[in-house]
Amino acid sequence: MATTTYQGLEILFSRQQIAERVAEMGAQITHDLAGEKLVMIGVLKGAAPFLADLSRTIQVDATFDFVATSSYGKGQRSSGAVKLIKDLDHPIEGKNVLVVEDILDTGLTLSYLRKLFLQQHPKSLRIATLLDKPSRRIEKIEADYVGFSIPNLFVIGYGMDYAERYRNLPDICVMPPGAPE
Repeated sequence: MATTTYQGLEILFSRQQIAERVAEMGAQITHDLAGEKLVMIGVLKGAAPFLADLSRTIQVDATFDFVATSSYGKGQRSSGAVKLIKDLDHPIEGKNVLVVEDILDTGLTLSYLRKLFLQQHPKSLRIATLLDKPSRRIEKIEADYVGFSIPNLFVIGYGMDYAERYRNLPDICVMPPGAPE
């Protein structure tokens, strides 16, 4: 299944596999929210490509908003402290909310955001993540919609980065251990 490209990086999920799974997720979300309005909240920067692709597969009246958090800095390890860098532009009280994240790893970021958003009393709050890495979970949190479950690998591409690089890769690749910055 894995192939090599982009300066020798191993492809974990190809752009075709991603597109197929995102379409399946969009169909499920459409079914679950039939006839309802939806606010899709993208977690910047990594979730931007996923949000864009997912939104085009969801057939309900949807709007976008974005938040930005920080917990990684420029390395491969989370600092453990989540900071809100950009808050929502519009209130979500009484609205169906779908938080769209690139990867659910330790759960620290999504647990923080879930608590923050629930304080605003949305009608419903669901989480969609492209990748789920349950082996790294610190906070007890699960996504309502999961693209792929992966082992403890550091992945890049399709919005995910290493020191702000590689976000533009169309496939999800494995960052080799000890790779140079």
